[in-house]
Amino acid sequence: MNQEFFVHPKGLCESETVGAGTRIWAFAHVLSGARIGTDCNICDAAFIEGEVVVGDRVTIKNRVQLFDGVTIGDDVFIGPGAVFTNDPNPRSKLREGSDHLLNTTVGEGATIGANATILPGLSIGDRAMVGAGSVVASDVPAHSLVYGSPARHAGWVCTCGHRLDDNLQCGSCPHRFVVFKDSIVLSDS
Repeated sequence: MNQEFFVHPKGLCESETVGAGTRIWAFAHVLSGARIGTDCNICDAAFIEGEVVVGDRVTIKNRVQLFDGVTIGDDVFIGPGAVFTNDPNPRSKLREGSDHLLNTTVGEGATIGANATILPGLSIGDRAMVGAGSVVASDVPAHSLVYGSPARHAGWVCTCGHRLDDNLQCGSCPHRFVVFKDSIVLSDS
């Protein structure tokens, strides 16, 4: 096991694939088989199942739950209490295997707000932002700001995380964007 990462004495890390500089705090539980990148911060009481992949420099705040089939890109922020589900037809009776579970991906640099619920089988695009308390029931395009229950598109966000104006310009940095298909792309021209 790589000893270049930190596990709090009251944390439990059963995975042998944890990147250097990662910190796993009290009461967090990382199951065997999970792949955790470098320089991640896994806060108190987070739970990560064995078929989860977490990229580099990811912040997973307190009480986040990541179940099998979730893939988190680099530089993602997941707020406290967020839950990623994986079973579209959950039942109490134990089923054999995991063929019925759906995969969910979160793109690079995305933000998931506190207490958001992400339904199974979805894709959240690069640098998208999901508002606190949202229930995400459909794919979220890159740079899209969504919130509500169900979460709906409410605008666009810059690479720096600030909301873009009606002209797709950021008021906090010099970036400008243009519409491309169902998303936006950096223009800066």
